[in-house]
Amino acid sequence: MRLRVGALSSVIEESLQFCYGIATEDTPLAGSALVVHILPVIVHCEPCGQDMELEGVQSFRCPKCNEPSYDLRQGKELEIESIEIEEDEDDHTDCGVAPRHSEEK
Repeated sequence: MRLRVGALSSVIEESLQFCYGIATEDTPLAGSALVVHILPVIVHCEPCGQDMELEGVQSFRCPKCNEPSYDLRQGKELEIESIEIEEDEDDHTDCGVAPRHSEEK
């Protein structure tokens, strides 16, 4: 599983990894990997007319012109980016769903 986590989301990656391991224990997801992509804070600077990445979260000022900016464009996300699941054809019999087979022409 891949997550997108904004720098302002108040998520601590080590805690998230620890909890994921506990939550997936004794499940089909046991031993699976959790990949976390930390997203930087990006604000829109009106005077510069550009989106700018902030170096830290202590000051919401444009790194180029030093003007304050409160138009947050990125940094508060907590989203599932993707999930990859490998299935055996035999696994479908448990849930009553027949496996799909693609035909090549």
